[in-house]
Amino acid sequence: MASKSTRAAGRLLTVAQAAERLNTSERYPRRLIEERRIAYVKVGRHVRIPESALDDLIASGLVEPVTLHVRRAA
Repeated sequence: MASKSTRAAGRLLTVAQAAERLNTSERYPRRLIEERRIAYVKVGRHVRIPESALDDLIASGLVEPVTLHVRRAA
């Protein structure tokens, strides 16, 4: 059997742990998995989400603040 070239790095979280980290219900991580919007690992019949995948999801939603430059009237 050929080994996969990609490996899940770091800790594997249950759906409940992922939901707790995202501060949502379990429905949201399950929807992310169903829509293939987040990487996951199947361990038998169980689904685990790599902690790094959650970090990437959170980082992809990061919105940087906008700094406004105010001109002074002369």
